[in-house]
Amino acid sequence: MNLSLGIFVVGVLLPFLLGACGRSESNVGGQPQAPKPPQVRVSVLEVQPTSMKDVLVLPGETQAWEDVRVSSDMDGLVEWIGPREGQAVRKGELLARIDVAARKAALDRAQASFKLAHELFTRRESLFQRGIISREELDRAATENTLAETNLRQAQVEYDRGFLKAPISGVVNRLYVDAGEYVARGAPFLDLVNVEKIKIQLNVPEMDVRFLKPGDAALVGIDALPEKRLWGKLDFVAYKADPATKTFQVQVVVENPTREIRPGMIARVGLLRREVQGALAVPLFALVDKGGERVLFVEKDGVASARTVSIGIIEGDRVQITSGLAPGERVIVSGQAEVEEGMRVQVQ
Repeated sequence: MNLSLGIFVVGVLLPFLLGACGRSESNVGGQPQAPKPPQVRVSVLEVQPTSMKDVLVLPGETQAWEDVRVSSDMDGLVEWIGPREGQAVRKGELLARIDVAARKAALDRAQASFKLAHELFTRRESLFQRGIISREELDRAATENTLAETNLRQAQVEYDRGFLKAPISGVVNRLYVDAGEYVARGAPFLDLVNVEKIKIQLNVPEMDVRFLKPGDAALVGIDALPEKRLWGKLDFVAYKADPATKTFQVQVVVENPTREIRPGMIARVGLLRREVQGALAVPLFALVDKGGERVLFVEKDGVASARTVSIGIIEGDRVQITSGLAPGERVIVSGQAEVEEGMRVQVQ
């Protein structure tokens, strides 16, 4: 019975004992190796000094170069209207006739009275020189002649007021009356707008106005005309701030020969504040936020290192780095969100 138990122990347990001994010997030979972490693939950009433009973009509203509401200068019946809405007129062109017939009759009477008074004065002047009449009679005739001449000038002025003329060149934007209506003195007759040029009013912050001066170029975009980019110029820069907004009014003028730009449209105006030479620029998307700090990752010899940086001006999708980066360094611009300080990377 003891012999059988011994054979069982040797036959069954011996293989397990030998296996355990084998494993124990292999562990003694060396420690197990941890697998190496995979390297992050990144793209890099070698930074070199370049020029950057500091552009300020502000919204504004387009306005007509000239916008005049023409009013009637007299009371009377509107006898005739020339241009219609949307029609272009030139400065001095006849727009309407107001009660001209009645004032023509008054003008004719004044002309006849002046002619009679002048002829009488001429005859009495001749009689006075011959000693036939007294100085008093001559003076009376001279006074009547002067009064008649004054009445004639007044009648001529009233008659001319009946011819309403365009004070500027422009387009009739709106008519307030029709022919046959009675119009009162000072009542609006029509609106004239000159859109050969367009004004854009901007409100510039106090920190930026010091960079601007009249004559500077401005790039203008119109929301309603997205395909157009126009160059204008600064026409006026205010010297006094608006007390309510603490901004300075700046006026930009744009040529508009095709009249595509209409008053009341929304415009975006780009103003060049300054141009920086030798700037270190990187793509905006290369920046990583680490606990509220702006960080760039720089690759050197296959290792990524983090740099806390300060930024300056922004131009399009580029940003100026003012500190924390040197020329010639290789900035990681792809895969930077996956790397950490000291991590090995593979440049692709």
